[in-house]
Amino acid sequence: MDELKARGITDRVVLAAIGKVPRHLFMDSSFVQFAYRDKAFPIGAGQTISQPYTVAFQSQLLKVNAGSKVLEVGTGSGYQAAVLAEMGVDLYSVERQSSLYKKCKTLLPAIGYPKIRLFLGDGYAGLPGFQPFDAILVTAGALSVPRQLLLQLKVGGTLVVPVGSKVQEMTRVVRLSDDEFEQQCFGSFQFVPMLPGIV
Repeated sequence: MDELKARGITDRVVLAAIGKVPRHLFMDSSFVQFAYRDKAFPIGAGQTISQPYTVAFQSQLLKVNAGSKVLEVGTGSGYQAAVLAEMGVDLYSVERQSSLYKKCKTLLPAIGYPKIRLFLGDGYAGLPGFQPFDAILVTAGALSVPRQLLLQLKVGGTLVVPVGSKVQEMTRVVRLSDDEFEQQCFGSFQFVPMLPGIV
């Protein structure tokens, strides 16, 4: 926790959530001994579990409250989803990789997160049947800000997405009105690419 604070994570709710989630439960057994290091690790299907700093940074940028309706694009290991659940949000999470979706469908309820709504689907499409969302968090690198996701935000809502190819700029977009958006960037990160379709 001290390392996260030293790197600029100040949101107490985010820090408390990171402190509560047992990260080792989301990792391959060969990496468990390193679970609490601030590093990303492979989880299968060409994906990674993000380092705690990245999870905390994105969660802090969202600026959500308990009860906020949030869409996560890219369930992955389920770690970020669990952190958001600990923050008290009403979470919908979509994953395109069938193997990861099935794993999380079993794992998350088993370790105390039964209220997270999980969906197998194309993250670029979002979940139009459940819009609008107070916030949307994308956990993979998109080449540009996905238009479909912007349109699923409520006015005043926030989208956090890494944008770029090899290196991404962490980008936050706030919906100001039906057709006005405000965009800010918050430094460089590296994510696996955001891909279309279901596999």
